[in-house]
Amino acid sequence: METLGPRIKKLRLEAKLNKAALARRVGVSDVTISYWESGAIKQIGHERLVALAQALNCPLSRLLEDEGSHASPLYLRRQLPLPWQDGKQRVIELPIEMVPGQRWDGDCHLVTPAPGEPFDFLMEGDLVAIATSDIFRQPGLYLIEDDGELAIRRVTQGPTGELIFQRQDSDELIPYAPSCRLIGKLVAHWRAQPL
Repeated sequence: METLGPRIKKLRLEAKLNKAALARRVGVSDVTISYWESGAIKQIGHERLVALAQALNCPLSRLLEDEGSHASPLYLRRQLPLPWQDGKQRVIELPIEMVPGQRWDGDCHLVTPAPGEPFDFLMEGDLVAIATSDIFRQPGLYLIEDDGELAIRRVTQGPTGELIFQRQDSDELIPYAPSCRLIGKLVAHWRAQPL
């Protein structure tokens, strides 16, 4: 698998940009670009990745995937089935430097809310990487099924280990119910920002 650094360099050369020009577009120094490309800096924040994709005039997914994988973001809808259930969708493996603080290894699906499909914690045009799992691993945002509908909820554990769910902009803690199940953890979230 091609790592992120060589991918950045390849895309920079395709865009016919030198390091200084790319650095100006992203808002970093040309030394930082050199460190990213060489792998000396392994953690690149989500905002910088979005700015980098915009500066290189390429979709963010092109920074995150191998040339041959061609994973495209899937539309996330409130109604089942899950967007990746048809088996034809490719998965991506996020480099560990892109998900600092996450205890996650394995494949992810790139998803974006379908037009007209509102989700807590996501805006139209957001891109998220979801690692499928029905197991709680750490507090954070999870894709869940609740009474047959998909939703994004903040999930934590109570003092006795029970799962607790929370909606966006709500202080109400919703206890686990048999009608609710974990589908996957959101391990990365990108939101386009105007340059």
